[in-house]
Parts: sequence; structure tokens; C-alpha cells
Amino acid sequence: MHDMKKLQNLKKLDSGAPEPMKAFWAFDKAVFQEGSLSVLDKQLIAVAVALTTQCAYCLEIHRQEARKAGATDEQLAEVAVVAAAIRAGGAITHAAHLFG
Repeated sequence: MHDMKKLQNLKKLDSGAPEPMKAFWAFDKAVFQEGSLSVLDKQLIAVAVALTTQCAYCLEIHRQEARKAGATDEQLAEVAVVAAAIRAGGAITHAAHLFG
């Protein structure tokens, strides 16, 4: 499946495209700082997005960060069913295009 060690290869992106990657890492760091939303809320959102995009790397990274921020099993379970509802809802609402 995925191997978290492969993320070390991102250093090649950093060296191959230094300015865009520097901007990306700064953006990523800024996004997850405490703001109107708590760090926990932001990490729970990131977990939900990772579940819907099915990015195993993002899921593992943001699961770990959510746990560090205090996420409980119950919160992660709720995030999972919210993500599932959004994915299912997309299929249901797009079904409106099937008729007429």
C-alpha cells in the first residue's frame, strides 16, 4: 500500500522546485496554526478530507496530529461518519442529473 518512509523522497521536490516547495511548506504550516478554529478542529477537518480523498499519507499524518491535539476515539469516529456522509451525499445529489 503506502510506505511513510517514501515521504523522505519529498526532499527531491524541495531541491528540484525550491521556491514553490518553500511556499507550499510555509502555507501548510500557517494553515494549521491556531486561529478562529482550534488546531484540533483543523486536524479533524484534515482527517475528514483525507478520508474523502483517500490519501493514506494525509490520513496518517493528520490522524497523528489530531491525536497530538487531543482527538478522542469518539471524535475520530464522528469524523469518519461525516466524511462517509459527504461522499455518499455527493453520489445522491449527482443522481439529480440522471433524470430529465
